[in-house]
Amino acid sequence: MKHADQRVGVFIDVANMYYSARSRYNAKVHFGHVVKAAVAGRKLVRAIAYAVKADIAEEQPFFEALNKMGIEVYTKDLQTFYDGSKKGNVDMELAIDALKLAPKLDVVVLVSGDGDYSILLEHLKALGCRVEVIGFGMSVSSRLAETADDFINLEDDVHAYLIRSKEKGNPRARAKTAPHPAKPTDSRSKKNMREMTQSELASLAAAGVGWQDNGK
Repeated sequence: MKHADQRVGVFIDVANMYYSARSRYNAKVHFGHVVKAAVAGRKLVRAIAYAVKADIAEEQPFFEALNKMGIEVYTKDLQTFYDGSKKGNVDMELAIDALKLAPKLDVVVLVSGDGDYSILLEHLKALGCRVEVIGFGMSVSSRLAETADDFINLEDDVHAYLIRSKEKGNPRARAKTAPHPAKPTDSRSKKNMREMTQSELASLAAAGVGWQDNGK
């Protein structure tokens, strides 16, 4: 089902990937390797990462690192409510872009585990696109994986998609001893993403800082 002539669009839910890698492996995502796995030797048309701006110093280097990897960045300001709580998501923007670009694509690759995107995938399939999902298996909605034509589980070769932490040691060692929690339900996973604290959202900006392509 995959061949070199297919036109591919990659849409990355940065917050979802950050949360999954942090909670399970206490590590950061190597987005360059993730996009390479998504494209799989086919024709890349667009690769877009969607993130919430936290207005911290580290976020600009992160966005620049993504750009150097050939990944476009769409950002949205963090919303502040009357009670002082802060939330941010870019689900709608990702979905609209995917639908707008669908006529120019043969394959849409969603990099996320959020089950709410299942409806988007169904619409894209109705438009004639092949839909694929990439994510960390334990945090990917079963409904999302079942809707996709293909699901790539990053945990099959997890070390290829994580960035080693210079501060807390090698995530490779941590991953070997990391607990294996039960797969979260869609509702619990969604709640976790929607109730991220301000500091967690701010950390998104640093999720890719220090990325280097060492030929590995």
